[in-house]
Amino acid sequence: MKRSIVSLLLILIGLAFTFLSTTFAFANEKEIVSLGADLTPKQQEEMMEYFGVNPNTTKIIKVTNEEERKYLKGLVPDKQIGSRAISSVYVKLLPQGEGIMVDTHNITWVSKEMYANAMVTAGIKDAKVVVAAPFDVSGTAALTGIMKAFEEATGEKLSDEAKKTANEELVITSTLGEKIGKDKAAELIQKVKEEVIAKKLTDENEIANVIRDIAKQLNIKLTDEQISQIVQLMKKINQLNLNVEIIKKQLEKIGVDVDKIKKTVEENKGILKAILDAIKSFFDWLASLFK
Repeated sequence: MKRSIVSLLLILIGLAFTFLSTTFAFANEKEIVSLGADLTPKQQEEMMEYFGVNPNTTKIIKVTNEEERKYLKGLVPDKQIGSRAISSVYVKLLPQGEGIMVDTHNITWVSKEMYANAMVTAGIKDAKVVVAAPFDVSGTAALTGIMKAFEEATGEKLSDEAKKTANEELVITSTLGEKIGKDKAAELIQKVKEEVIAKKLTDENEIANVIRDIAKQLNIKLTDEQISQIVQLMKKINQLNLNVEIIKKQLEKIGVDVDKIKKTVEENKGILKAILDAIKSFFDWLASLFK
């Protein structure tokens, strides 16, 4: 009798383990870490710890400096791109309609709002993203890691033209941020982009007028050269057939506290530990039956 009970219980436990492993494996398929290929092993560990993920259960990909240069060549000085891939990225897919959430660590030149704006231009949606480095870096090249990780997580390729335009947007916004402030630069580009897309503007003069009007509303002074740069960027963005309502929805929650991500990971670890403790207790009780 005891043998029958034990056999049945062992089968049930086996099924429970199968269910748990399948559940956690599925969850981790939607969670990707992109590491800079030139990080040292210690720095890689530091990044994984900062992201709060287990390297044994989370898919990890690498991004090289050559990949970063593919989209940034000609947009920023070679010195700024550097010769090493350092920036790292955590990407987790979110349920449909959740929008984009971004946080940064040791990123000096690009704000989370700038990343979010460029991400929607690239075609990224419903994703939680953390961009980080073991020491201060500009962060310009990190968009390549974000896009690569998103493609890996979804199994879908982003438009190459959209990726190029997104990188150009990030560089223009970041450069503008040095002159007028990061927050104002990000807000200006976002508002101009939304209006240009909504009105489907293609005429350069009309786009320039929109830029001037929004700059005036935000109390921003732009040079003719800056306006010209933004006009050319908007012409490219307008060719991507983006939906202004989707953009607004995606950008509703761009701020996310990385501590919340870590808290969620710790809570999940707590649940798993409770399950394992319960199973251990069961085996201890089972062993006592044969004493």
